[in-house]
Amino acid sequence: MINNLESHKGEWDVVVIGGGASGLGAAVESATRGLKTLLLEQHDFSKGTSSRSTKLVHGGVRYLAQGNVSLVLEALRERGLLRQNAPHLVKDQSFIIPNYNWWGTPYYTLGLTMYDMLAGKLGLGRSLPFSKRKTLKCIPTLVSKKLGGGVVYHDGQFDDSRLAINLAQTFVENGGTAINYAKVSGLVKDGEKVIGVKAIDQESGKEHIIKSKAVLNATGVFVDDIIKMDTPKARDIVKVSQGVHLVLDKEFVPGDYAIMIPQTSDGRVLFAVPWHNKVVVGTTDVQKETHELEPRALESEVDFILETASRFLVKPPKRSDVKAVFAGLRPLAAPTGEGKKTKEISRGHKIVIADSGMVTLTGGKWTTYRQMAEDVMDQVSKVAGFAKKKSATKHMQVHGYKKNVDLNNPMYFYGSDEEKILALAKENKELGEYLSKDLGIIKAQVIWAAREEMARTVEDFLARRTRALLLDARQSMKMASEVASLMAKELGKDAEWEKAQIEEYTNLAKGYILD
Repeated sequence: MINNLESHKGEWDVVVIGGGASGLGAAVESATRGLKTLLLEQHDFSKGTSSRSTKLVHGGVRYLAQGNVSLVLEALRERGLLRQNAPHLVKDQSFIIPNYNWWGTPYYTLGLTMYDMLAGKLGLGRSLPFSKRKTLKCIPTLVSKKLGGGVVYHDGQFDDSRLAINLAQTFVENGGTAINYAKVSGLVKDGEKVIGVKAIDQESGKEHIIKSKAVLNATGVFVDDIIKMDTPKARDIVKVSQGVHLVLDKEFVPGDYAIMIPQTSDGRVLFAVPWHNKVVVGTTDVQKETHELEPRALESEVDFILETASRFLVKPPKRSDVKAVFAGLRPLAAPTGEGKKTKEISRGHKIVIADSGMVTLTGGKWTTYRQMAEDVMDQVSKVAGFAKKKSATKHMQVHGYKKNVDLNNPMYFYGSDEEKILALAKENKELGEYLSKDLGIIKAQVIWAAREEMARTVEDFLARRTRALLLDARQSMKMASEVASLMAKELGKDAEWEKAQIEEYTNLAKGYILD
């Protein structure tokens, strides 16, 4: 990819800054419209918010309750399309809302029937009221005292960082150039116009001056940093909200059903969702004044999730039950009015065009990444004077596309790539050995990640090419040294690199463990 950058003659059509959901989606949209597109990510693809979601592809039941029907309609449509385009990553997930008051069942059945109707033919299944007996049969670990019954509804569930990696591969397959660990350090200007970017290769330290007809700032919670490179006195357009999740063993919510608690004490919803044979519980909504690459959960957020979960589960989860804790920062489009709580700020996306011609995309969520990309590339094309082209992504298969994957197979999320990984293990028996039997990760996956998925560090592999860090942080620390050794051989690195990698990863993973 760096050779592509260095040998590129003339200017690029589009430079996308940011390798998360927004940037990768826009890059795919741009490349499939025939534009010469370069994507630069300061760290690793989906390092920030885009690997730290609740793992749901959802219309947003909460947005419906807020009366935001247009956002729900868009999200439900995109949920259906993503299920069709990446069936190896998106699955139909049944949720149950347990009701502990007389009005709950009719109220939620009515609201969720409307949700189904809005989904139309892209719906995943009908919402139905369940009796107390049926609710407990589906989720036997629910507190039965005062339980009146439940309502089942359907939404989508996915693996966020795996979708990011597959989108990067889709982008490259369509002629794009994507580079991780390439940090944009400044903008190139001609008078008032932005005509490119300066980027530093974080591995070699080399600076690149890159000329481009259009620059798209899709850096999530970092968008204001890039805007200030253009206009130092610009007002912030993003408000940062932190969401924390805890990962527990499957025993807390056995079976295939997820739990949705619609009214927590802070007015949000709480999910407990089965994911890779564990359960993800969250989330919180705490306004943050600063943005960072490695946000940390506040004690109050951890306590809130444990306390809320323990009101509904027979066996209350304790701190010692937590396999991992992770925090993500939402880039919410800052409201112009004062005093709005972050949970009430729109989850819709916002496109800002500067006088310099730089375009910024902010807000939004994973579910609507494709629509956001289409909208923003329409604007970029207008600003840069590209010929108007119709989007080709609505029914485009994402890399790894494979129907009817076996979700009990720990390698299901590779889709059509799985057989190539197993072929590596067949060629070399050692690569068939487990790095972790519990998480179902084999050595061949490390080689594949380094060769085919641009994994450059132990963290890239354990946090985002596989999800070991989020599924069991302690277990992932035990794997670090073998992963470092395999990667060093594959990437031609020395013993010093190996040692530094193990140390860096261990320090990072400690932040995902509750003391």
